[in-house]
Amino acid sequence: MSQQRTGQSDGPDFPDLPEATVARLPEYLRALHHLAEAGHDTVSSEGLATAAGVNSAKLRKDLSHLGRTGTRGVGYDVSLLIEQIEHVLGLTQRRGVALVGVGNLGHALAGYAGFGNRGFRIAALFDADLGRVGERINGLVVQHIEDLAKVVAQEMISIAVIATPAHAAQNVADRLVAAGVTSILNFAPCVLNVPDGVDVRKVDLAIELQILSFHEHRKSALTALPPVLGGKAVGT
Repeated sequence: MSQQRTGQSDGPDFPDLPEATVARLPEYLRALHHLAEAGHDTVSSEGLATAAGVNSAKLRKDLSHLGRTGTRGVGYDVSLLIEQIEHVLGLTQRRGVALVGVGNLGHALAGYAGFGNRGFRIAALFDADLGRVGERINGLVVQHIEDLAKVVAQEMISIAVIATPAHAAQNVADRLVAAGVTSILNFAPCVLNVPDGVDVRKVDLAIELQILSFHEHRKSALTALPPVLGGKAVGT
């Protein structure tokens, strides 16, 4: 049995959480960090739910999976809840991440300072373009993709980001898996085939825009509907 950490609740050390809850925990963590920076020691479920953009009942259910219910009339201890969520998400150490592809998107990701505040560090940069190899971005030198397996082993990297064109992404994924990477964040607009035990999350900005386009199209269609009086459209 795993030992309970000091300051944790009476819940399990590593609870078996629903995927939907896991997806919301980073939002709660972001909101909690903002609250801590603003000087708040405690927060109500309603206040945290509003800050995270969810309803309070859903938040209370999510946090109950962690064994934390808050204190009536007081709410949640902000620092302790941050500690517990970071523990569950595995953010108590800064995880090294490999980034493959330093084109426009990859270059921007490599230079993003926010990863460090969220428990990650970009540990290695790779590209197949000899014109980019040797370039220095945010203190790191871009290395050739052929060196990937060696560097992943040296840096003990298990998470990687693919920011290559679609036609190169599967080959990159195969190299990463062969090198021992078990979690991949894929920005390439394609579906990756990976073996069991390797987790892939896909970020496709075009798809997100298409979803927003649907909502815009629906709003336009609703605006164009004729007004209704007494249950009947005017003119009928």
